[in-house]
Amino acid sequence: MTEELTRSQEAIKLEDKHGAHNYHPLPVVLSKGEGVYVWDAEGERYYDFLSAYSAVNQGHCHPKIIGALKTQAETLTLTSRAFYNDALGEYEKYITSYFGFDKVLPMNTGAEAVETAIKLSRKWAYEKKGVPENEAKIIVCENNFHGRTTTIISFSNDPDARENFGPYTKGFIRIPYNDIEALKDALEDKNVAAFLVEPIQGEAGVFVPGDGFLKNAYEACKQKNVLFVADEVQTGIARTGKLLACDYENVKPDVLILGKALSGGVYPVSAVLANNAVMEVIRPGQHGSTFGGNPLAARVAIAALEVIEEENLAHNAMKLGKIFRERMQKMIAKSEIVAKVRGKGLLNAIVINDAHNSTTAWDICLKLKENGLLAKPTHGNIIRFAPPLVMNEEQLNDCCDIIEKTIEEFERA
Repeated sequence: MTEELTRSQEAIKLEDKHGAHNYHPLPVVLSKGEGVYVWDAEGERYYDFLSAYSAVNQGHCHPKIIGALKTQAETLTLTSRAFYNDALGEYEKYITSYFGFDKVLPMNTGAEAVETAIKLSRKWAYEKKGVPENEAKIIVCENNFHGRTTTIISFSNDPDARENFGPYTKGFIRIPYNDIEALKDALEDKNVAAFLVEPIQGEAGVFVPGDGFLKNAYEACKQKNVLFVADEVQTGIARTGKLLACDYENVKPDVLILGKALSGGVYPVSAVLANNAVMEVIRPGQHGSTFGGNPLAARVAIAALEVIEEENLAHNAMKLGKIFRERMQKMIAKSEIVAKVRGKGLLNAIVINDAHNSTTAWDICLKLKENGLLAKPTHGNIIRFAPPLVMNEEQLNDCCDIIEKTIEEFERA
């Protein structure tokens, strides 16, 4: 007699059989989300400590954002940019004022926005800086993560992202992250158009640069007439305790890349922001997207940004992040497994003292799941913790209790 599968087992089986195996998910099948919680197909509740890689900063299914989605979806969803629509201009005015830029170029995904910023930087270099045609270069950092398009993986040093996907796109200079002298050396090349950088490297394991790196990098770029391009797809929109992670050093990027939480996780929305002197090099027919700037995205993004401001989520992330790292530091003092904690706001990670055994962090995440908290390893021995910013202090302490209990159980095993 064949044993009947649970709903979760059936869902996993279907994905395994019919879907490309381009992810390795934690074995949990989610069917509902609200605020800081998600539920699996059998009704078990968990704290979400990943927030869809910081896309759900405003919490799952925030009523204001869902309301905007429903209202607009019943009216008009897509026109393409062949015509004007009555939502896009309002959104463009709102977001440019919100972040302090002249212009926005709306796109859908984070990777699309990065590609847009690369094209924008190159075109600016040829038309404004005078770089010879096809000679523009962009400086990037080792261990970066800006997406997985063909161009972006060309300047990645992650073998999983690169292997057997060549030939690779030229025009990039890779330097060590958090190394101002390496940046200054690379800036000596007169054909450099831009420096593309994550203010905190999230996918690399929440690697926070030293104090002053961003400010010094920005000033070095200004001296050489090079664009400072900040990829804040993961770090932006209150995640790190400021509206933007660049705000910690009062750096105003020449080009700002946003995505993920720009929609609160309910719809793909991304954006590239710049002032007129940069954005005016893009003219009709030179870049676009059928879905970019659609009315549904515009209304959702306005609501998502309003929630950030109305609920003071940057302040909450700052406050709870300090409590979280203090709790983790106390745990580390007694732990043989956890080596360190690092992060800003509610973008944090613990480093497992087991770099040679890539299963340890995964096994801990499986145990965390059993104890009611969902997190995911990155780069083998690092566990990233990034809950929705709507979490309160009681919930955060409950989650810290779960993490501490799990680590203790793991050490005793």
